[in-house]
Amino acid sequence: MYQINNTLSVADFDYDLPEALIAQTPSKNRGESRLLHIDSQNRLHDLVFTDIASLLKPNDLLVFNNTKVIKARLHGQKSTGGKIEALIERITEPTRALAHVKSSKSPKAGTRLVFENAIEAEVLGRSGELFDIQFPGNVLELLDQYGSTPLPPYIQHAAEEADDLRYQTVYAREPGAVAAPTAGLHFDETQLQTLKKNGIDCAFVTLHVGAGTFQPVRAEQIKDHIMHAEWYTVSQEVVNAILQTRAKGGRVIAVGTTSVRALESAAQQAGCVEQQKCPLAHSADTQLFITPGYEFQVIDGLITNFHLPQSTLLMLVSALAGLDTMRQAYQHAIERQYRFFSYGDAMFIEPRP
Repeated sequence: MYQINNTLSVADFDYDLPEALIAQTPSKNRGESRLLHIDSQNRLHDLVFTDIASLLKPNDLLVFNNTKVIKARLHGQKSTGGKIEALIERITEPTRALAHVKSSKSPKAGTRLVFENAIEAEVLGRSGELFDIQFPGNVLELLDQYGSTPLPPYIQHAAEEADDLRYQTVYAREPGAVAAPTAGLHFDETQLQTLKKNGIDCAFVTLHVGAGTFQPVRAEQIKDHIMHAEWYTVSQEVVNAILQTRAKGGRVIAVGTTSVRALESAAQQAGCVEQQKCPLAHSADTQLFITPGYEFQVIDGLITNFHLPQSTLLMLVSALAGLDTMRQAYQHAIERQYRFFSYGDAMFIEPRP
């Protein structure tokens, strides 16, 4: 089993980002973002995202995360009148969910909540930092009717109708995420059709991205960090696609860090130890924490966005490309004023063989 590097601190993954480079809105059209290509010799190339078609090869396999962002944010008040804001983290039963709750005083078990002047709910108890909430009807249906898209904390405007569309991939199918798998936001239907015509195969895993993806690593040493849990599914169909790709000499390219975590988590569960093996079909919670020193068992490359300083996602991409290479790439991107984070630009990493 993988052992986390004991010598690295969270400070090793820090960098200074001008606030003006945090993208507040997406590009006018999907696919118009810039693309920083890190090739297998660690050279940097400034491109546009549509160039990705020329960087992929026939028989390569792109693995996407088809999770769908739910309208997980609700506003309301307690029965005592105090204002509250809830962010649904996970739906545990059709009428029950775990949620982050902001209020002046934490609601206790038995507290009645009224969301959006329409939903009467009840706090059943706590599960760690999350509140167990009973809803009067189907949670997904209520959220779809009354909730709002949960934009990341660094986006400063409230979710608008345009965000409902653009903070969602065009291939989203499985409801359950409270944050988008943002590397996939760059793909439109035309781009997907072009890749298919070029002999690029596609497969879809599911990992329901949680709000923990935005939480800072509070421990000083990364070995002391406890990774948040997220539910994933890797189907037998995906396994077969990986096997066929390997047989044809193609590469497995993950679209987004969430696809990486799903594939590598399945490989860990299956006990795979060799690059030529691939994961067995699997569904489970994962708390896999990928940091420099990790030996990737499934993926051969990654399409991703630029990630927050000191974040677990930056640690993951540093494990793939190398910490020094990522430092150089991020400094390059800052100097050339790439747009960062969820609505920002993209990167294609081809690690050294």
